[in-house]
Amino acid sequence: MPHPQPRRSVLQALGATLFGLGFGSGARAQAAEVKIGVIYPLTGPAASTGAELKNALELAADIINNGAKSIADLPFAAGGGLPKLKGAKIKLVFADHQGNPQAGATEAERLITQEKVAALVGAYNSNVTATASQVAERYGVPFLNPESSSASLTARGFKWFFRTTPHDDLFVHNFFDFLKELEAKKNFKVGAIATFNENTLWGNETTKLQAKLAPEKGYALVKQVTYPAKSTQLTSEVQTLKAANPSLVMQSSYLGDALLSMKTYKELGFSPDMILANNAGFTDTEFIRTLGKDAEYVITREVWALDLATRNPLIKQVNDLFFARHKANFTGNSSRTFTGLMVLADAINRAASTEPEAIRKALAETDLRAENLIMPWKGVKFDATGQNTLGRGILVQIVDGKYNTVYPFNLATREVTWPMPKWDQRK
Repeated sequence: MPHPQPRRSVLQALGATLFGLGFGSGARAQAAEVKIGVIYPLTGPAASTGAELKNALELAADIINNGAKSIADLPFAAGGGLPKLKGAKIKLVFADHQGNPQAGATEAERLITQEKVAALVGAYNSNVTATASQVAERYGVPFLNPESSSASLTARGFKWFFRTTPHDDLFVHNFFDFLKELEAKKNFKVGAIATFNENTLWGNETTKLQAKLAPEKGYALVKQVTYPAKSTQLTSEVQTLKAANPSLVMQSSYLGDALLSMKTYKELGFSPDMILANNAGFTDTEFIRTLGKDAEYVITREVWALDLATRNPLIKQVNDLFFARHKANFTGNSSRTFTGLMVLADAINRAASTEPEAIRKALAETDLRAENLIMPWKGVKFDATGQNTLGRGILVQIVDGKYNTVYPFNLATREVTWPMPKWDQRK
């Protein structure tokens, strides 16, 4: 349960507003700033992912502050800051949680009490988001979560927590919906399933959902293997997985363990018909860059794909800006983070205030349309738990070094390749 919110005097509330706008001690009353605290893994095993998320946030802030006038449908593309706050500019204050839940909580408190941020964004790792957002709840500061997918995060009765991404309950259901529709379309039977998941909050919750849904949907779940998220070798775990001889592996891994597992699969000759991955490390830019052809044919759930630009030109327009800066495309992670800051900025602008309650109320009233997003969602609208009810997931398959949308079938840009070629059959 969240701790009670500390009481604030009128003077404290006024001080928080002034600091949030950049009018702290000695500040000049000219270009105001709205300080937003950002908590991500900037060092440690997920540092590559954290760097991508940081790049996405900086692009979003630059568009809000300075504009992207060629992209008419993108909110704030005119630039000039937040109109209803007299052109106040977004200032991002970054903090590194290193993948450590306690570090995330400590950094959240520092950003709130010392940096005097108006709101928080973060934290990618679900177990870190859990602790950092609990601190925000205690202080009564809005926390916008763009990408953590553990379903329990919006089941805590929190008032100040808002999540734009769909969660794993939806994603895991999508897996089984895909399998059923694939069987009907391809006229074959998916064989035995095994799960291979890291053991933090995200992986453990996913394991429970998969264990519940597999038998309900008529699939044999022959093995569930979990492993420490920061493992440096996975030989024994992969040997256990191989001995179970599954046709399909459902896997939840961050970048380091996703790379390690794929290398170990090849070394041990483990070659199931398909690996159906739960995003995260499998959609990091470094996954394909590091593995090359060994990354081919994996199917992973996603929330964004560049090939969907044929349906939504905004996707390519904003991705082009990102690519020009970083020589890399958006991923499902970085596109969600970009969107998260845009949603928060929209709420702060509508609130015309940096008072926490005004921002919270504006977030609760958010109603963004699909045509103003780079995500293939119906929009952004939060329910009473803080969950966006208009998000959805897709599945992509890595073919020719690119992520290709393969599900839902009405959005697919290419046919599914199933089964995956064996390691010795790949060119």
